[in-house]
This record gives sequence, C-alpha cells and structure tokens, in this order.
Amino acid sequence: MYVKRLFPILFFLLPISLLSQTKDRGTAAAEKAQKKQEKKEKINQLIKQEEEGALIYQKQHAYGFNFHTDGWSFFYEKGKYKTITKTGLWWVSFGERKHPKEERIPTVSSSGGLLIVSSYTYGKVNNFYSLNVGLGEQRLIGGKGNKNGVAVSLIYGGAFAAGLLRPYYIEILNPSTGSREQIRYTTTNKSLFLDPSGIIGKGGLTKGWNEVNFVPGFQAKTALRFDYGRYNELLSAIEVGLHASYYTKPMPMLLDVPEKKFFFNAYVSLCFGKRK
Repeated sequence: MYVKRLFPILFFLLPISLLSQTKDRGTAAAEKAQKKQEKKEKINQLIKQEEEGALIYQKQHAYGFNFHTDGWSFFYEKGKYKTITKTGLWWVSFGERKHPKEERIPTVSSSGGLLIVSSYTYGKVNNFYSLNVGLGEQRLIGGKGNKNGVAVSLIYGGAFAAGLLRPYYIEILNPSTGSREQIRYTTTNKSLFLDPSGIIGKGGLTKGWNEVNFVPGFQAKTALRFDYGRYNELLSAIEVGLHASYYTKPMPMLLDVPEKKFFFNAYVSLCFGKRK
C-alpha cells in the first residue's frame, strides 16, 4: 500500500532530480572551461611579457661571493615575485673586513729540523667578521631584449649587522723562557707583541674563537645587478654595489690606528641561482 502511494511521488521527483543533475554538470563544465580559458590567457600574457624582456618567476634563490674593497664575503639570497618589476628580497651574508693599513710579513723558522715558512699581520689585534641578515627589494630597470640579452636591476635594502671581533694571535719565541708561545695583544705584553725579532708567525686557526666579542650594528646597501641568465631557469649575474655599515662601538683592528664605528666599501659580486 505504501509503495503504491510513494510511486506517484517518485515518478514526479525523478525528472526534477535528473534535470538538476544535468544543470549541475552543465554549470561545472562551464566553470571548468572558463578556468581553462583564464589559465590559457595568463600563460599567453606571461609569454608576451617574457618576449618583451620581463623576468617571470614566482621565487628565486641565489648565492655568491663578494669581493670588497676592504675584504670579502659570501651570501645566500631568496626572492619572491611581487610584480613584473619588483621582487622582495631577504639575504644572509658572512665575511671578513680588513684594515687598508694591514701589512703581511713573511717569516721563516725551523722546528724539528724542518724549515717552516709562515706570515703574520704586524700590529693586528682583532680579526673583524661581519654577519648580516637583511631585507630589501629588487627593481627591474631594463629587461632582456631577447634570451641572450642582459636584464639590469636596482637592488637596495637594509640589514642587521653583527660585528664579530676575534682576538688575533701570533706565535713568538719568548726570550725569557726560550719556548714558543701563542699570545694575543694585552697592555702588559705590548713589547713582545710588537717585537719583530721574536715573532715566528701567526697563531693557530682555532685560537680566539672562544673569545669572540659581539658588537651589534646596521648595514645599508645599494647595487646594480646585470643578469645574463636564461629566463625562468638560471640566475647568472654580476652585481656592483656599495655597503655602508655602522656599529654601536668602535671596532679595534690595528694598534696605533684610530678605531671607528662607520665603514663604507664598494664591492663586485658573482651571483648564481635558480628561478621557479
């Protein structure tokens, strides 16, 4: 009895259900076709922009080596695409700064019948390392006219700069004891530290790392990057720029040379990386 009563209702609802399903399938197909068309138009637009010289990507990773007028550094950089001409950047770099008056002096000594050739920096009291973590922007100035062209970008930004002063050790022959010693500069051993006749060479590479003194600071940079890498795949570039660094305390590097907080240098960088 109940089946007989339900049969007319089912008979009435079935066409409505089939019509609704057909309508849903039609809507889904239309939406799919629209998304496909939008994707195709976006790809065509990217191709057009690339042909016009724009660098098209979502992210880029780069690393390289900087040759400074007062030292060296290496860096890692990550970029995120903002617009055709703008890319947000962050980077980390580590390097060593050298004083322009540093003088390397060669030495020759013997130990156990062996002749040892070494060198040291006269009057140096600290190795000055710098660790920088920065944020900035890359702005495209001139795109590549073709795939063999060069894209020119302006890079600028600022960084937190950690100045690291590691005491500089030298090896001497102590005239009082006749034994070899590795010493750093103090006010009590200045005569030994500055006596060339008793200096054998620089101290070991492991000396001084447990005595590093941290000095916070800030750094600003601006540069031009000349990118000759392939579109959307490889980043190969030469960068030419300027660094300005300020530290909260004077940074002692050499004896009898004025200490300073502000440092300015120029650099040339070789950059390599990938885009995706």
